[in-house]
Amino acid sequence: MTKEPSNIDVSIIIVNYKSWRHLKNCLEALSIIEPNAFSFEIIVVDNFSNDEKLDTFSVEFPDVDFKVNTGNNGFANGCNFGAKHAAGEYLFFLNPDTIANENAILKLLEFAKLNHTVGIVSCHQKNNNGSYEKTERLFPSLFTLFGLTRAVYKKLNQQKIRKQYHKDMSVIYPDWVSGSVVFISRKWFDQIQGWNEDYWMYYEDVDICRRIQEANGKIALLQDVEIIHNHGGASRINVKTASITKTEVLISKHVYIKNHFKGIDRFLSQLLVVLSNIIFKTVLAIFGLIFFFIPKLRLILNIYIKLMKYYINALFKGSWLSKRSLNY
Repeated sequence: MTKEPSNIDVSIIIVNYKSWRHLKNCLEALSIIEPNAFSFEIIVVDNFSNDEKLDTFSVEFPDVDFKVNTGNNGFANGCNFGAKHAAGEYLFFLNPDTIANENAILKLLEFAKLNHTVGIVSCHQKNNNGSYEKTERLFPSLFTLFGLTRAVYKKLNQQKIRKQYHKDMSVIYPDWVSGSVVFISRKWFDQIQGWNEDYWMYYEDVDICRRIQEANGKIALLQDVEIIHNHGGASRINVKTASITKTEVLISKHVYIKNHFKGIDRFLSQLLVVLSNIIFKTVLAIFGLIFFFIPKLRLILNIYIKLMKYYINALFKGSWLSKRSLNY
């Protein structure tokens, strides 16, 4: 499947944690690609699923390089771990719940080769129901952190946003793209020192795109290329998993603010996010406590408990990082 390591064009890196059903579909689609137009390798980083399924996959997909991480260390760490073992000139980070084909990868590669000022290339992501994930992605700011203020901001800037994300353009340049499909050269990856492991899960994609732009690079999304994405299939496995991942979304927002906001904007944003979460989540948690037999409300109660523990710990430890982050 690959040439000599020094001649590999693309290293496809997939971080997996107990997403075996989706991973099988992903690898089956990649395994039928012939290395004619470009050479490639496939690296799967298993974040220590520890469920005895890795051996079966290693036999079923002998051309895939399976690496076992030291633990469920998060998406950013898993990506960096995979990149350390990659030999490709370009790194293609894919979620296990995606389906990519040769044409899509080739177009991403060709665009990256011709546009050196572009740090990250992505494409449309098509859900199983035929809908497409949104491409209109703005960097978080004091004015876009909340639904209401974000709606007002978009209304006031609708002409600029429409121009930036016009559906008829073959290439658009969003502020950031989803981490489920990230194509980046080794040169750019090394320049920004990879993914930020402050994040255990979520916002690491916003962060890496922000750092690319701070290094005078661009983020490009090819609108004539698409990859199938079974959105949420890799993380929303059950109620227990969902309570962890949904809490990490809230936590990672605080981490992003810490890393990229300055001065009074940082202080106000952290304060407003804390107050918003405490007020609204408390109200919802009360319903969850009363109607705990309803799974969705029980999930909300679990998220509230985890979030309150996080805030108490953040207050005493003086850190916004999740305990799950290796940088904690």
